[in-house]
Amino acid sequence: MDRKVTVVGAGNVGATAAQRLAEKELADVVLIDVVEGLPQGKALDLQEAAPIEQHDAKLTGTNAYEASKGSDIVIVTAGLPRKPGMSRDDLLSTNAKIAKSVIEQIAPLSPEAILIIVSNPLDAMCHVALDASGFPKNRVMGMAGVLDSARFRAFLAMELEVSVENTHAFVLGGHGDTMVPLPRFSTVSGIPVTELLSQARIDALVERTRNGGAEIVGLLKTGSAFYAPASAAVEMAEAILKDKKKILPCAAYLEGEYGIQDLFIGVPVKLGRNGIEEVIEVKLTQEEDAALQRSAEAVRELVETLKAMAL
Repeated sequence: MDRKVTVVGAGNVGATAAQRLAEKELADVVLIDVVEGLPQGKALDLQEAAPIEQHDAKLTGTNAYEASKGSDIVIVTAGLPRKPGMSRDDLLSTNAKIAKSVIEQIAPLSPEAILIIVSNPLDAMCHVALDASGFPKNRVMGMAGVLDSARFRAFLAMELEVSVENTHAFVLGGHGDTMVPLPRFSTVSGIPVTELLSQARIDALVERTRNGGAEIVGLLKTGSAFYAPASAAVEMAEAILKDKKKILPCAAYLEGEYGIQDLFIGVPVKLGRNGIEEVIEVKLTQEEDAALQRSAEAVRELVETLKAMAL
């Protein structure tokens, strides 16, 4: 293929993203991890599934970065996953060092690549990636709102017993406890969910969405979500590779939009060949705007903590 996507981190999220990319025939895939044999073994296993899944994507597993040269997109999943009782913020110091090291090695080899950050705490890791890469803001983004919106859509479909294809949801803000699901912009076949559910049920689904990652961590005991996060990252990659101009909620670097300055935060954006091609601003109610500003402030505190670490 004439397109290449590198996935850094061959854990559950990274390996699943590699599988989705290959089986959709979006690009050849390079899977990188520091653990010897891990990316090689998973890439070979996925390659051996190709005759059954009927795709011709080439998968390469490696512990070095050279194979990533000339990548169109780099998806960064490397870092420690959350464990029970651990917040995303607890991961800040360790994962920031990992992200910085990854980006400093990957960016010179693919200077025109678009970076999709998945590592947590996601919004803060986007700042690390932006600084370490020196890339323009349109080519650095975080997978956040796509996942959070998918969770909200899944819960709506379960609650109303309708197809997930009929549900559309809208989630703003940081990827964490302060995210801002917006029921007013969430619909089922165009019908606002506020017309279909009581406020009490909507509030319960919003709360479940906010705690979606923690709910899975609590159930798995020894790991965190990976199927849905991988799918979310690949949906973003597909929109970019196919120049779809698709409107998706992603962590984007804002410079005044929504009244937020110099900060990565989840907002709806248009994704195409050039990465983030436009930030879509919608008019928020006073209450919604206040919630978004609170979420932004929580992210800003993390970023200030990062700066104080002087990584």
